Amino acid sequence: MVAFDEPHKAEEVRLKLQKLQSEYLLDLADVVVAVKEKAGKAKLYHAGNLIGDDVAFQGFCGSLASLIFVNATTGGASRALADVGINDHFMKTFTSTLTLGNSVLFVLTRTPTPSKDRLLEGLRGLGGKVLMTSLSHEDTSRLQAALSAPKSPGS
Repeated sequence: MVAFDEPHKAEEVRLKLQKLQSEYLLDLADVVVAVKEKAGKAKLYHAGNLIGDDVAFQGFCGSLASLIFVNATTGGASRALADVGINDHFMKTFTSTLTLGNSVLFVLTRTPTPSKDRLLEGLRGLGGKVLMTSLSHEDTSRLQAALSAPKSPGS
């Protein structure tokens, strides 16, 4: 999970992830933006169908205080999520602990990325704090460094 201090930041990063998927840098299985609303309720925004017949559909389907990078083939938590996507109850419970106006992005991937360096460059400067992941300690540190780095020129 990666947490963001702005209510629309998770949506911005979700759209970026879908663009990276259209470039074959990710294989997204489930992507959900969660925001804590003014009434204190957690609101979940599901991306919809992430499997399309063509790259254009994949790039545009679907609509950030937190991001989960989970490989559905490894780790106990990811095995629990693999059959049903990311559990809504878990996401709502977690989101209810956020400060008002924060957002969270939950991501479930099908397979490891073939090009970690290109993916991390695509995520560079987007901000956020990694809260939970099934990545190795080294990969989690690299993800956080990319998110926290200054934006690349032209991005």
